[in-house]
Amino acid sequence: MDAGGGPYRTAEDVFRDFRGRRAGMIKALTTDVEKFYQQCDPEKENLCLYGLPTETWEVTLPAEEVPPELPEPALGINFARDGMEEKDWLALVAVHSDAWLLSVAFYFGARFGFDKESRRRLFNMINNLPTIYEVVTGTAKKQSKEKTSNSNSKIKSNSKTQSRPAEPQAKVSKMPPKEDDDSGAEDAEDEEEHENTLCGACGDNYANDEFWICCDVCEKWFHGKCVKITPARAEHIKQYKCPSCSSSKRARV
Repeated sequence: MDAGGGPYRTAEDVFRDFRGRRAGMIKALTTDVEKFYQQCDPEKENLCLYGLPTETWEVTLPAEEVPPELPEPALGINFARDGMEEKDWLALVAVHSDAWLLSVAFYFGARFGFDKESRRRLFNMINNLPTIYEVVTGTAKKQSKEKTSNSNSKIKSNSKTQSRPAEPQAKVSKMPPKEDDDSGAEDAEDEEEHENTLCGACGDNYANDEFWICCDVCEKWFHGKCVKITPARAEHIKQYKCPSCSSSKRARV
């Protein structure tokens, strides 16, 4: 397996590599879950899920060289695909993916002689992101769901005040940017709630003026760009289902 085009001389270099690989694996387990599911055929040999620094992923056989250039991810993830509930299988792959990402990051740290301060800085940057498991299962920061629900209620309430026809509104909206008014404390509270909202696809936090869309089934928020939904397209969606919810009823062999 390609090491990703190092060398990584600083903690920041390794963290960029980590984020790229993490983003790719999250895509496999969320927005690209249908494609990922199909590639993990139990009839094939031991397969591994690899995240690449380019924010992409691939399912392939383990490296042939011994020892491999990088630590290897969990082998044989495809064998358990049809023997478990899909959500449990995805959660299992997510846990192993988290372990692999950490092993790769600290492999680079050891290989390039990071000192104690560099290792601490790298760990802190990694630890500030939710794990893949938290993103896939929706358990990132238990209070996040409540804050997302509160934000959703406020957004739905705000949408009624806009100059639109009095008709039922789809549960699709844009995260409102912070408004300038006299209620400074309320603005600060709203901004904090938005910042604690995590994208169900990439796991990153809310950023001001970004377009977000909420799934009507699982009530998770997503960057529009992560699920390929534009503001114009969202205007015509009466009920939005994220890629995971859309494929959840797929027939199993």
